[in-house]
Amino acid sequence: MTAAGWGPVDGTVKVVDPGVPGERPARCVAVVDASEKVFAGHFPGFAIFPGVCVVEYVQRGALATLPEREPGGRWVLAAVESSRFLSPVYPGDELTSEYVWSRKDGALRCRASAATGRGVAAQIRLRFEDRKTQTGETGETGETGEMARDTEARSGRDRGTDAG
Repeated sequence: MTAAGWGPVDGTVKVVDPGVPGERPARCVAVVDASEKVFAGHFPGFAIFPGVCVVEYVQRGALATLPEREPGGRWVLAAVESSRFLSPVYPGDELTSEYVWSRKDGALRCRASAATGRGVAAQIRLRFEDRKTQTGETGETGETGEMARDTEARSGRDRGTDAG
């Protein structure tokens, strides 16, 4: 299985082991191709893969290895709870990521480690929420309605009124 998506990276993530929660972590691999569009400006003459791109690959792998896939569920990234970048990732590196999953307060949490042949490059914690469960709605309408309510509430707070 591979995972691709929209975002700051062009490559795909391949699931090499879906893992077994509580027994062994899930594992994914992505090759950081030298043709990635981010290398044009990061940094010319000394290309380093940006941390946000490492997070993107980890997030794609996490979505591909979700331990709970319920019919009609729509798990989305709700938060990057923490990220720690320990060593650089360069063009041509193979980025191997491991995922340890847990469930808390209705959310799925993922503790991920991303490594190259030189060692651990990043440690990242992600939280995923099932939007169908939270909003009681599915599809674009549910998310758009939720975003509109959030924006309206923020606007009210900015004006000093209670829009809740």
